Amino acid sequence: MWLLQLPSTLSTPFLNGNNGVALTRLSKPTSTLSLSQPQSLPSIKAMKTMEGKVVCATNDKTVSVEVTRLAPHPKYKKRIRMKKKYQAHDPENVFKVGDVVQLCKIRPISKNKTFLAVPVPARNSGKANNSSGDLDIPLQSEQEEQPQTQA
Repeated sequence: MWLLQLPSTLSTPFLNGNNGVALTRLSKPTSTLSLSQPQSLPSIKAMKTMEGKVVCATNDKTVSVEVTRLAPHPKYKKRIRMKKKYQAHDPENVFKVGDVVQLCKIRPISKNKTFLAVPVPARNSGKANNSSGDLDIPLQSEQEEQPQTQA
């Protein structure tokens, strides 16, 4: 019978981290520490976007995108190409087969559709595109038009 009798107040440092604070049996534990995080920290967005190629665009407002990634083989450790297809939302039906798109994670639209297809921004290459011959060197045909006089 003495095992069933508990004291009306419990004072032990091991209950809910309260040091020396007496707790009654019926009282709810209250936390004296504030566990809220500051609002100024940015949210972590890990693996929310992927890039792939449109392989099917026949459905209305939906495209099928194939994403290719390199992953090590479990046994041989060689990097192999892993492909996976995702269904993505295309609200204006602008993407065709072969387009490169970026997949952004959004709320689920259907059972299999949780990504939004966005066009990939153009990459800025370091080389200038000089297809018009801006090197200030005359072409051979231009040189023939100008007769060279020899004395």
